Amino acid sequence: MAATAPGSAPDYVIGPGDSLSVFVYRSPELSMEVPVRPDGRISLPLVADIAAAGLTPVELSRQLEGRLREFVREPNVTVIVRSFVGPTSRQIRIVGEAAQPRSIPFREGMTVLDALIESGGLTRYAAGNRARLIRREGEAQQVLSLRLNDLLRDGDISQDMPLRAGDTMVIPQGWF
Repeated sequence: MAATAPGSAPDYVIGPGDSLSVFVYRSPELSMEVPVRPDGRISLPLVADIAAAGLTPVELSRQLEGRLREFVREPNVTVIVRSFVGPTSRQIRIVGEAAQPRSIPFREGMTVLDALIESGGLTRYAAGNRARLIRREGEAQQVLSLRLNDLLRDGDISQDMPLRAGDTMVIPQGWF
């Protein structure tokens, strides 16, 4: 993770599935939008495949400038993240009886309610009050109980807890 000043957000780290806009100043034929492939690499004209995942946009810009120097005089490259998924360690996963189970990019300040809204809420078969939040801290794993029915149906905001990058919400199916 890139170093940050106190009180500032960390620099965004590119991950597989992101869409990048690469702009090469005074070289429109080299400027384009490219996807980050599942292997974490991107492809550009004149540049052999280059690893993008795990780098910040500024770090990738500098590497591209280095690779383009033999073809372009004083290349000036800007990388802009157009759509993002982020590395898996910076995603929230929602599995089980969510309306749309998925991985979503983690954002600072994100809560359980935010994640549920992005996944479309619960299915009618969900046992929301038996849901669990699996949090990995290094090699350790912590399992926290979630009462999602209380949160969504009863408006019990005390059940809305902050999420951390890498959390997984597991929503089991209820028995009838």
